[in-house]
Amino acid sequence: MNTFYEEDGTFKVGAILTDNTTSLQVESTHGKRSKIKAANVLLRFAQPGLSEFMTQAESIAAGIDVEFLWECCPPEDFGFDQLASEYFGHAPTPVEAAGALIRLHSSPMHFYKKGKGRYKAAPPEALKAALASAEKKRLQAALQARYTEELTRFTLPPEFADKLPQLLYKPDRNTLEVKALEAACSATHLSSAHLLQRCGALPSTQAYHVQRFLLENFPHGTGFPDVVVDPHPELPLAEDTAFSIDDATTTEIDDAFSVRRLANGNWRIGIHIAAPALTIPPGSPIDDIAAQRLSTVYMPGDKITMLPDSVVQAYTLCADTVCPSLSMYMEVDAGTLAVISTESRVERIHIAANLRHDTLEPLFNEDTLAAGKLDYPFAQELRLLWDLAQKLEAGRGKSADNSTQQIDYNFHVENDRVTISTRQRGSPIDQVVSELMIFVNSEWGKLLAAHDVAGIYRTQNNGKVKMSTVPAPHQGLGVAQYMWSSSPLRRYVDFVNQRQIISLLRGEAPVYAKNDTALFTVMSNFDAAYALYNEFQRNMERYWCLRWLQQENVQQAEALVLRENLVKFSRIPLVGRIPSLPETPPNTRVMLEIGEIDLLDLNFNARFIAAIEEVASCPP
Repeated sequence: MNTFYEEDGTFKVGAILTDNTTSLQVESTHGKRSKIKAANVLLRFAQPGLSEFMTQAESIAAGIDVEFLWECCPPEDFGFDQLASEYFGHAPTPVEAAGALIRLHSSPMHFYKKGKGRYKAAPPEALKAALASAEKKRLQAALQARYTEELTRFTLPPEFADKLPQLLYKPDRNTLEVKALEAACSATHLSSAHLLQRCGALPSTQAYHVQRFLLENFPHGTGFPDVVVDPHPELPLAEDTAFSIDDATTTEIDDAFSVRRLANGNWRIGIHIAAPALTIPPGSPIDDIAAQRLSTVYMPGDKITMLPDSVVQAYTLCADTVCPSLSMYMEVDAGTLAVISTESRVERIHIAANLRHDTLEPLFNEDTLAAGKLDYPFAQELRLLWDLAQKLEAGRGKSADNSTQQIDYNFHVENDRVTISTRQRGSPIDQVVSELMIFVNSEWGKLLAAHDVAGIYRTQNNGKVKMSTVPAPHQGLGVAQYMWSSSPLRRYVDFVNQRQIISLLRGEAPVYAKNDTALFTVMSNFDAAYALYNEFQRNMERYWCLRWLQQENVQQAEALVLRENLVKFSRIPLVGRIPSLPETPPNTRVMLEIGEIDLLDLNFNARFIAAIEEVASCPP
């Protein structure tokens, strides 16, 4: 005798070896013996044989019309053998009964299981909903299969056109599009970005990187709401006129300088900082914008300003205008250039000129200074400022030659072409601006600390730079305290510190008290945002370096070994690992053969060709 039974949700057959009333020992068609509960037995049969029984039962089940079977069901629970009798119109054979049971079990939308071999017909409304859901899933599966098939042929499905940002940057794995894209990526062994690029969905690799950054950090766009800029307060007009020194693309001109000979023969040097904090109080609409953005975002060929253009234009130190200014004046000894005293004021200053690096540097450089060529506007003032800058640098315990080995790279992007130029760091222009900014940021930090007014400082100890509300030395700069306060149009920390300085100079209560939670919030938010913005700028500079290699059709390039297999290109600020590089001492110049360039992953392949020379100096 044989048995048809259910075990773990599946149907099986076996020859009965022993019947112990409550349990049976059976042997399968493969000879495996097992013990089953008698309650699991659904049918006992002698014919057909075990090997034929399941085949015939499944064939019968496949031929049963499930809709007709459902219509034959009684309203209450029923046994499978009862329904088999109704369906076949006679007492069913074991094979027919098993076939009916298999069909019932395989149609859970039509029949609800109520026990071993017992079922109940689904209510009409429930069945209708279940069938609609099943049809929806079938159509979705077919649609997903079409998407996948088209993507694997590198054809973009039309439905993907308005979903690309989500697919690239914030994929929802519950959607058909993402499921299809992942399946196609698996089939083609490509990342989603590379696959969509092959499908023509990424016309611009630059836009791919920029849009990722914008979606993550500016989800509502980079535009500004309409804001009203309050009129400047009545301020005393400074006696002197000032000039600024900036890159040609700078629009947020934060700082300017003035020089005047005093009656006692000494010099009065003015450092003038744009003063937006004068009319932008905490919690105002413009302040909310700045507090949210926290800094201007820079990238080659573009930037995202911290403040709306109308606000920038109201406060930028533009030539031929009189601007509100937070000024620091220092009296400098005419002979030694020692700083005798300093004084800070809130005033208006006339900006006579905006000097730009590209036109100033050919005139104002070490060679022209050494030759005594001072036949250009503000030449005498610039010469004095350079002499003072060297004095200030030495006073910080820094060598004037420390930075001359360093190279700065400038990116100029126009009409989708990039030009990468170099500037030697530590030029007279750099020294003048950097030293005067270090001085004013250190002195204003000291001023706040001396009056126990809160501020946000930058400190450095054992090489680690961090922000703090407590003044502490900045070892790298060689100053007792240092704060950012000279770029309030571009950094929110400077803006906040300017509020504190102005309130102190006016004899007013500080905007932020000691241990004010608002200061800690600004500091934390700024740190996080500034790190993100800097990483984005580095990534975009790397992107344009790779574009430059393609644009100039560079086949071979010279590079400098930094360590192990890490190298830096000689002409552009591009760093990468070269797996084929043999063991080579650092500072060795090598020649590389440029291979494949990946503008999406920001990587490149290069092969070591030969060592050129060993260089004793540090890498540029």
